[in-house]
Amino acid sequence: MTIHSIALFCGSAEGFQSKYKTLAATFGQQCAQRAITLYYGGAALGLMKAAADACRSENGKVVGIAPSFFSDSTVIDTTLEELYLVDSMSERKQMLERCADAFVALPGSYGTMDEFFEVLTDAQLGLHHKPVAILNAFDYYSPLIQQLEVFNKEGFLRDFHFNLMIVATTVEELFDKLEHYENSNDRHWLDKIKK
Repeated sequence: MTIHSIALFCGSAEGFQSKYKTLAATFGQQCAQRAITLYYGGAALGLMKAAADACRSENGKVVGIAPSFFSDSTVIDTTLEELYLVDSMSERKQMLERCADAFVALPGSYGTMDEFFEVLTDAQLGLHHKPVAILNAFDYYSPLIQQLEVFNKEGFLRDFHFNLMIVATTVEELFDKLEHYENSNDRHWLDKIKK
């Protein structure tokens, strides 16, 4: 499938090792080189900033969506050409889900997981049919993926829902899998649960 835009979920911190910032920058550069608009949380901090700055440095398009309660002197990147201020984190997630063709999680923590699992749950419920990917570079998300495998093995997560999630270990593999994505959800299951 053709991807024109990606919503990025990742940390507003850089982590203790420079490899995470390098990873985010590589992702941002690839978005620009592939003419993919990068939507993100509008922060001037952490991996979010690294990805956005790298995309802009390659003349890519970056769109920030940030809650207005954040400080515009320390958190929000006011240098963005396209920046939308919304009232809440929930509104930000909804706007990201509407605008992007795909969703990608890089290393992060609570906020990243909140955003990632919301769009993944919405894919499970058939509220959208867009790819949801997790970049498991450096085995950062391996324990999380193992837990999801437990959900699947123990009967709490159907195979076709487990397979909604794309897992890649490199930026190159990630974009290849996004390009070849096929939604695994079961139409009969969706028909049973929805009006």
